This record gives sequence, C-alpha cells and structure tokens, in this order.
Amino acid sequence: MKKYVWIALGIVILIPVTFFGYLIYSFEYETKRLINYQPRLTTEVYDRNGVKIANLFSDEHRYYVSFENIPPRLVEALVAIEDTMFFEHHGVNPDAIMRAIIKDVSAGKLKEGASTITQQLVKNTLLTREKKFSRKFKELLYSIRIEQELTKEQILERYFNEIYLGHGYYGIKTASDGYFRKPLKELSLKEIAMLVGLPKAPNFYSPTKNYELCLGRANRIIGRMLELGWIDQATYDKATQERPKVYNDTLSKNSGPYIIDEVMRQLGDAFPDIRSGGYKVYTTIDMRLQEAGYKALQSGRDEILKRAQEAGDLDENIQRQLNGALISLDPETGEILAMVGGYDYSLSPYNRVTQAKRQPGSAFKPFIYQVALDSGMSPSSMVPDIARTYTYAGEDGEEKTWQPKNYKNEYKGMVTIRDALTHSRNLATINMVSDMGFGKITDGLRRFGIVENLPPDLSIALGTISISPLALAKYYTMFAAKGILADPILIRNVITPKGETLRYENKRRQVDSPEQIYLMTSILQDVVRRGTGTNARVAGMDVAGKTGTTNKNIDAWFVGYTPTVETVVWMGHDNNTPMRRSETGGRAAAPVFRYYNEDLLRIYPNTKRYFDRPNGVYEMTTNSETNTSETYTDTSKVPDITTEPAPTTNEQLVF
Repeated sequence: MKKYVWIALGIVILIPVTFFGYLIYSFEYETKRLINYQPRLTTEVYDRNGVKIANLFSDEHRYYVSFENIPPRLVEALVAIEDTMFFEHHGVNPDAIMRAIIKDVSAGKLKEGASTITQQLVKNTLLTREKKFSRKFKELLYSIRIEQELTKEQILERYFNEIYLGHGYYGIKTASDGYFRKPLKELSLKEIAMLVGLPKAPNFYSPTKNYELCLGRANRIIGRMLELGWIDQATYDKATQERPKVYNDTLSKNSGPYIIDEVMRQLGDAFPDIRSGGYKVYTTIDMRLQEAGYKALQSGRDEILKRAQEAGDLDENIQRQLNGALISLDPETGEILAMVGGYDYSLSPYNRVTQAKRQPGSAFKPFIYQVALDSGMSPSSMVPDIARTYTYAGEDGEEKTWQPKNYKNEYKGMVTIRDALTHSRNLATINMVSDMGFGKITDGLRRFGIVENLPPDLSIALGTISISPLALAKYYTMFAAKGILADPILIRNVITPKGETLRYENKRRQVDSPEQIYLMTSILQDVVRRGTGTNARVAGMDVAGKTGTTNKNIDAWFVGYTPTVETVVWMGHDNNTPMRRSETGGRAAAPVFRYYNEDLLRIYPNTKRYFDRPNGVYEMTTNSETNTSETYTDTSKVPDITTEPAPTTNEQLVF
C-alpha cells in the first residue's frame, strides 16, 4: 500500500515540476525570438541620384529604425495613450490587471486587456490574438521574462519596428514614409499621434480608409498628453486643428520594373535574402532618363502603328506583337543609365534588352570596317560595290550559290569605305570581307572581344550574328569610348543592414587606339548627317551611329552615341514576323534615338555636345573644287585618287 502512495505522491510532484519545466523551456525558446530580434526588412533600390526605384519585400514591408533615431515626442505619445506607467513597472501593471480581472470575471470572459506596451509587443510577436486565459497567462509570464532581459529602450525599439500600422506598413518608420512621405524627425505632433493611434485597430483607424476616425483618435492622444502635462494648451490647440496630407502609395513603389527584375537576377545568388535582408541597393540608373526612354519607345511604337493605319495595313498581329527595347549607358564607365525592356511591363515582363537575341543587320558593319581601317585602309579607300555570285558547298555536299543584293538593288561600282558605310551598301561590305579574307576579319573581331555566335561564312558582313541589345551596347562602347571596351554595369554598390558597403566594378580594356576609332566616329557621323540615319539627328549635338535592318524587315535598329552617352534602340515583332517593308532601322528606330536624346538635352542642358579629335588624326583635302577633305592616321593613310575602271558585276567567287 505504501508503495502506491509513494507512486501517487511522486506523480503529484512530477506533474507540476514537469509543467513548470516546460514553461521555463518554452519561455527560453519563445522569448529568444524577441530578445535576439531579427525582423524581416525591406530592401530599397535607388537610382544614381538617390531616387527610390522600388521596395523589395516578401510578406512584411518594414524599414528599421534604432531607438536613438526615434523622436522623444513619439515615445511620449505612445506611453501617454498605451501605458503611462511603462517606465515604472516590470512588464505588467498589477493595478490595471486587478481592474481587468474584476471586469472579466463579471463578464465571464476576457473583455478588458490592461496590456502594457511590453505585453502588446509579446502578443504581436510571440503569441496569437485569441482571447483565452491560457494565452493571457503566457503573455504575462513572457512579458516579465522580456523585461528581465531587455532595457526599456530596447523594448520600445522592438515595439516601434514590429507593430503593424495598416496599409501593409510594419514599423513606425515604414508608416511615416508611406503615409506622410517624411522621415520620423520631420513629423508634426498630429502626425505622430495619428501613427501612435493605429496599433489598436490599424485597419479601422487607417488614414487612407477612415481619415476622420484617424484624426479623432489622434486628438484623443494629444488630449491625454495635455492632461498629463506633457504639452501646453497652445501646442494642443495647434496640433488638434492640423489636418495632415496622407498619401495612398503602393507598397512596392516600383517605378522601374524591368530594372528591378534585372537587379533581382544579378543579386539573387549572392543575396538569397534580398527580399527580407534590409539592404540598400544603389544602381547606375538615372530615373529621369529611364522615363525619357519609356516615352521615346512609346512614341516610336505609336508612329509605326500610325503609319500602318494610314496605309491600311494595321491588324491585330501588329498591335499585339510590335515592341521595342532601349538601353542607354555611359560608354566611358559602362554604367547603364536607362534600360527599357519593352513598351509595357504589365503586358509583357520579358526584358528584350537582356533576354532577346536578334540579328543586328547593318548595325554590325562598323566592326567589320574597323578591322579594315586597322589593317591599313582609310575612309577614302575604294571597295567594289558590285554584284558577285558566291559558290559554296551545302550541308548535303551539293554545290549552292549565293547572290547578295543591296537594299534597293543599286550598284555604284567603286565606292569609298566612307560612302559604303554611310549608305549601308551590303555588296561593298561583302566584297571587302571577301577580298581581305574571312579569317582576317574574324581575327580582328576577336581582338575587339566579339567571339560568340560568329557565323562561319561571308554572311557575317550582313550582321547575321545573334545578339542582345545589351551585348551590342557593350561592343559599341569601343567606338563611343575611344577604343575602350566596357562591360555594362547596373549596380554600383549594396549596403548591408550592418553598414557594410559592397562595391561593384566592371571590366574595361583598351581594344583599339583613340585615333583609329575616331576615323569610324567620323564615318558614323556621316551616317547621321547624310546617310541612312538622318532621322537620328539631334539639333546642336554631334551624333554618330548606324542603322540596321534585317532580312524581310524583321528587326530595325539604331545604335548611336553622342560625346557622353551611347544608346541602342531595337524595334520589331516579338514573334519574329516581318514588319512592313518601309519600317527600316532609319525609319522605325532612329527617331526613338532622337526623341530620347532631345529629352536628355532638356534634362541635362550642359551635356557635352561635340566630339574631340584626338592627336594623331589628320585631315587632307581630297577635292579642292568641292572643298572635300578626309581624315586619316599614320596607320590609315589616304591613298592616291585613281580612275581605275570598276570591275565587272558578274564575278564568280568560291568560298
């Protein structure tokens, strides 16, 4: 019998010991989340001038603020309305609890809370909102434990960063920025009271939903501060009469979705917590130029649709499929200033700048001609613009022929390199490549860093390489930056929540001399002055560039640069169907370049407008009657002008 008594006694003792042991373990485990507080924080993305582009977050949109940056008035307002004895108690207020218990017992349920600020923090962070005695008991015990581990200032810091304030805003700094577009230190007393009044019922008192109710609760808080003697009557009168302006912003504030997608792609591996880590990402983008790029691309698309409508060719396919892309960068540094991946992100998030690979057509020719110039030819060197038939072996071994043509089936005989490129003459380019030797051309292209997707035949002269606008922009930096090839870069630096700065730098290397590159720049200026790119002319500014139109008008390009900015424009159908025959690079894409750069000049009127001619570039008069001159260098000297007859136009060549 004694044996069973001892067993029963042991059980009686063991049960409460086990229960309290569980509670202690539970306290330690649960309260650590609040003691070692690490909330999910919003990452902010900015442009080069500090203008916010977007907020990145997953479940909770929250900016963090340390206690020393919380205005004292904010603390006073909170304590006044929520917990006047906050700095005296140890987590719970016994007097308030006794009053609440009496009312709860009388009602037969939990009716009155009497929660301290510490209890509110515990409830919002560690517990559910269900009204049960067991939850309330845990809340009391957890609060006492928290007060043993944290200072009052630390508790307030956690409260102000954790609390939900409606409209998707977590934390007081987030709500201040969202509702009032102000930092905490600039808030008025009325604005402070409006924010402090939200935690009781954030949706009910939300100023974007129930503005008058929010003002009424704020006035009660201000009245409580007057009652406590923390403000005077004049301050009370002024604050209660104020009606602050409230903004109803979207949480993400994403004004550059194509940019943000690319930022996420580039940083995703290095920062898997990019949406919750509270980073500050500073990009190279200029949002004023980004907006100019959007407007220019939309204008270009509208004009193409208008021409199709006037010609009676406008159909559903054109309206649905017509799109474009624009990328603009500082060629000296490779920093991307604007990146517009399409005319409407909401209809298509596909970024045509980075993801689309299209043939550049004649926009690739400057690289071919640069190889020729570096081999000793000059802008005035003559090349044959004649029809030739090329014979080659097909994949099945059968002999095939290729008879390339100029755009308008015109043949000029012997033309200068300058005129061949200015007027984008296909046959002159193909014949020059054939005469120089295909291997010499590809060796030169590789020296420029162009190594991927090079076609294995003479079609390279027509730009049959597959390339993205981003990659083409990279290669064109060698022209725009006086022989320096720069990798495009989108992100300048990332600042971690701990204040560490991670800087991003791109690769830059000299691939040609400034004087040789200037020869090409002078030719590409003629493309814009009098060639296929006249629609890209910008009044009062030097522009160099090249049009590109692929077979059947599937792709239309203009790639150009001014003394400080390089811009690539592509227009076409997303499904690779042809555009109208009249929609060439010069007509469809060049005006977009012009619109963008005209806006750039309005935004930055002091932009450098004229190209500098480097040392080592000379000028020679080639025709005294017409006062025509030509530039040359020690490598690319002007040849003697001869009157050799043009070759026949039906040569048979094997390659």
